[in-house]
Formats: sequence, C-alpha cells, structure tokens
Amino acid sequence: MRDSYTKQTRLQLLKKGGDLHLEGEIVGYQLTPLAISADSYASQTKLTLTIRVRFTNDKNPEEDIDNKTYSAFQTFDSSKLLTSVQDALVKQMISDIVDNIYNDTVARW
Repeated sequence: MRDSYTKQTRLQLLKKGGDLHLEGEIVGYQLTPLAISADSYASQTKLTLTIRVRFTNDKNPEEDIDNKTYSAFQTFDSSKLLTSVQDALVKQMISDIVDNIYNDTVARW
C-alpha cells in the first residue's frame, strides 16, 4: 500500500501530522468450494480476502471513508493444498484491493 502511494503520487510518508490518514484491518479470509464434480467433491476452491478501511482527509473531510470493506478473490484447483498456492493468491488479492483503495482515496486528484 505504501509503495502505491509513494510511487504513483508526490505524497510523502510521515509518522505524524499528515493530511491523509489510512488504516484498516483484515476482517475476512474465507475458503468456498466451487464447481462440485460428479463425485460430490469440489474441483475448484475460491479464496476470498476482505479488508475494512478508514480514510481521513484533513484537507477535504467530505472525501473521508469510514469502515468501507474491500474484497478480492482467487480460485484454485482443489487438488492443490492451500499452503502451496496461498502466497501467490494472497499477493494478487492484495494487489487488487490496494488498487481499489488507491482509486477511492487519491486517484481522483
């Protein structure tokens, strides 16, 4: 998230006193079976990541975002263990969520 803001804008990261404040937490991490095959087993599994975000803009309070959730998902073959695909899936989901948060907060400038 920090990289997106510092590389794509002229914003600087500060420990205190900034005009924009962004915080959030992971509120969901869920596996869902998909594409049930003839033998009643799922052939695909969907991994969903959900993050709740709060954004405060001290210069333009009308742009504040309070407790908005962002989700992304990836599917994988159920014959694979989650541990073997999790890192790549989570990396892609985080990238998707960061893009959405970035667009909702500063991309409209």
